[in-house]
Amino acid sequence: MKITHYMAAGVSALAMMTAATTAADEFPSGPLTMVIGFNPGGSSDVQGRVLANVMEDYLGQPVNVVNRPGAGGAVAFTELARNTEADGYTFIYGSLNTVTFMPLIQDVAFGVEDFDYVAGLAATQNALVTSGEQPFSTFEELLEHGRDQRLTYAQQTSLDQAIIEQVAEIEGLNLSIVPTGGGGGMAPLVLGNEVDFAYSGGTHAQYTEEGDMQILAFLSAERSPFYPDSPTLVELGYDFSIEDYRAILTPAGVPDDVMERLVSAAEYASQHEDFINVIENVGSIGVNYACLEIGRIPAAAASIARGVWCFGMTAS
Repeated sequence: MKITHYMAAGVSALAMMTAATTAADEFPSGPLTMVIGFNPGGSSDVQGRVLANVMEDYLGQPVNVVNRPGAGGAVAFTELARNTEADGYTFIYGSLNTVTFMPLIQDVAFGVEDFDYVAGLAATQNALVTSGEQPFSTFEELLEHGRDQRLTYAQQTSLDQAIIEQVAEIEGLNLSIVPTGGGGGMAPLVLGNEVDFAYSGGTHAQYTEEGDMQILAFLSAERSPFYPDSPTLVELGYDFSIEDYRAILTPAGVPDDVMERLVSAAEYASQHEDFINVIENVGSIGVNYACLEIGRIPAAAASIARGVWCFGMTAS
């Protein structure tokens, strides 16, 4: 009886292991959803839709894009953290700063511990831009323009707003903030001269070649290789900069085998011609694939802050 009992237990355990392996092999067994925290038409949205197509090719299931704009990405991250099952079928393509910085300066319904980090895929082009029809074309000329009148600024994130408000305080400017839902909301305001200047995370690259938009300054620590003649705010004497990555994140608690599949899909995308082209041609940035050892934020966030990546690749 004991031998039969042990054999039955062994067969049962084997069946459970086989079922688990089959489940892992089958992920995904249905459509996935990529959430974008900004309006359609901006650089995050355009990149995300190409990324979804490439991941769909790798995973063998549809990857549907859903836009959830609002509060600089906070609406999308809140929904992901609070209302989404951690099964890997729903994830976000968005800014890491929304997760790591925003909870430090404002009351939001999520924290870094609410997400698992899959991979960073692109550095953002953090620029201050204006219309090609404005009477100023440099940041210094913008300041002079604003000495005697109110300046209007199209904001996208809490971080860019905080920096511009600091600059305005230093310079004694009268500043009005106009919130947008991302690059798709920013572009018509700038092109229509409805604001004096704006923050852009990459959408400007679609308009600068024809002169419809012009760069006033970069918020990154170093000049952009795509716009080598445009200075940074640091060079202009302001000790502010933004370094940010667009990344894939899931709700916290995704199983390791599912996470491995998502990481592999992200790495595949980072080397895919279609994704590289949209990153470079739409955002004027290079692909920066960065995966941390599979582990959970906040450990991942600490590594991000230290700039420690387990694998990196840049396509120029």
